[in-house]
Amino acid sequence: MTISDWLDSRTPVPPELLAARVRELLGETLRRPAAEAHGCCLEAVDALLISLRDDPEAGRERALDLLAADALVTYAFEAAAESPHELASVAAVAMRRVGSVVAEQGA
Repeated sequence: MTISDWLDSRTPVPPELLAARVRELLGETLRRPAAEAHGCCLEAVDALLISLRDDPEAGRERALDLLAADALVTYAFEAAAESPHELASVAAVAMRRVGSVVAEQGA
């Protein structure tokens, strides 16, 4: 099963625009094995948050990106929950990554 297949199995089904944006952000990683979903989702969140942080003109037109970031983090934790022994590790990585994006802004 690929990450794309895994996303297709999620319920409830997200709104079409949100689902399309999430898939766009995941890009080629959609072809990777579903077991890699949590890492790929977190990598996509990193890139998206950096893009938002570094865009001085970001405004309401980027609202979909904020929803996509939230969805990607949610998917990362859903995927990690399928291997409960990894959940604490994924949570720690997610906090470090998001924190580092914010910390880099102040640097």
